[in-house]
Amino acid sequence: MAYSNALSAYRETRIRTASQGQLVVMLYDEAVKQLDSALESLARTERDSRDPRFIEKINKSVVKAQEIVTELMASLDFDAGGEIASNLFSLYNWFNRELLQANIARDEKRIRAVRDQVDELRLAWHQAVAKTSAEASGKPSGGVNIAG
Repeated sequence: MAYSNALSAYRETRIRTASQGQLVVMLYDEAVKQLDSALESLARTERDSRDPRFIEKINKSVVKAQEIVTELMASLDFDAGGEIASNLFSLYNWFNRELLQANIARDEKRIRAVRDQVDELRLAWHQAVAKTSAEASGKPSGGVNIAG
């Protein structure tokens, strides 16, 4: 019980102290985790299609991923983000449509396609956040110093 409370307090502190970029990365992390869970449960239903627990778990995981994608959509700043925000909105919209269809049809291919795209975005955001943090702290970002 105490471990659970400590873990919960740690997570809450981590979220409260995170930058906006770090929060986006956390959302991507959780979306990938949920889609991995859905894929794992989907593989289990193929082995034992009579167990309804896995079907429910697939649904919950995909719906959680859709909720995260919707949160990412809502967080877009079209004024500051311009064309990039517009493109991300279209991509997020596609993610949600694919996940809806994948959930209905139990389509591993669609879930995996969205999962892979989300993971690519997660990696890009992670790199951007790391670079921004390094620049803000005045530390070199690991690039080559050609000034000597």
